[in-house]
This record gives sequence, structure tokens and C-alpha cells, in this order.
Amino acid sequence: MDWKILLYIAAIVAAIGFLILCVALAMTLNSLKNTLKEVSGTVSGLENQLQGVTLETTNLLHKTNELAEDIQAKSEKLNTVVDAVRGVGNAVTDLNSSVRRITTTVSSQVEENEDKIAQVVQWGNVVMGIRDKWKERKIYEARASSSYAPVPGQKRLPHNDQF
Repeated sequence: MDWKILLYIAAIVAAIGFLILCVALAMTLNSLKNTLKEVSGTVSGLENQLQGVTLETTNLLHKTNELAEDIQAKSEKLNTVVDAVRGVGNAVTDLNSSVRRITTTVSSQVEENEDKIAQVVQWGNVVMGIRDKWKERKIYEARASSSYAPVPGQKRLPHNDQF
């Protein structure tokens, strides 16, 4: 009988140990259940926040695409302006080349015809002098031959013969 009692006592101790193990396991699982609920709530909150961030990111991406299209359009317009300015620059360069070529040609012609030009200038001065003398003579003759005839009823100013 001793063995039977001992066997019963061992079975009771084993049952109590198993009961303690089950209670401890139930408490651990209950704690784990609460922790998982909190994690689930946190994940739900993060999911809502992530949806808001996703929406704002999508809006930002659309605005960025619109801005990129606007910049592209303005860049194309600016390219036409740059091409026009380049054309003006080329035209100015061509004009400068033409002016240089003409200036060089004129300078060489002036050097070649320097004696003729000097003669033309001398003859021009002589002609100008003759013309000036001719005008002076005409003015003198006009003053000498003109006589003043007053309008009837007009008063005469005192006459001074200094002229």
C-alpha cells in the first residue's frame, strides 16, 4: 500500500504541477492576447496615417508633374527666344564683317586716290569762295538799288545813314 499511496501522491503532485503549468500558460497567453490587441490597434492607426500620407504624396506627385509640364513648355518657348537671339547675333556679326570690308575698301580707295581728292577739295574751296563773293555782291547791289517807298499814311521812322 505504500506504493499505491505514493503513486497517488505523485499523480496529485503531477496534476497540481500540470494545473499550475496550465494557469501560467493561460496567463501568458492572455497577456500575449492583450499585447497583440494593442499592436493591432497601433497597426490600424499607422494604416490610417499611411493612407493620409499616400493621398498627400499622390497630390504632390500630380502637382510635380504639372510643374514639370509647365517648365517644359516654358523651356520650349525660351528655346525659340534663344534661337532668335542667336539669329540676331549672327546678323550683327555679318553686319560687322560687311562694315569692316566696306571700311577697308574705302580706306584703300582713299589712299589710292589721295591726290585726286586733294585736288577736288581745293577746287571745291575755290568754287565756294566764288559763290560767297557772288552772294555778297548780290546783297550789296540789292541794298544799293532798293529804295524805300512808304505806304500812304504811314509814319516815317528817323533815318540813320550808318548802314
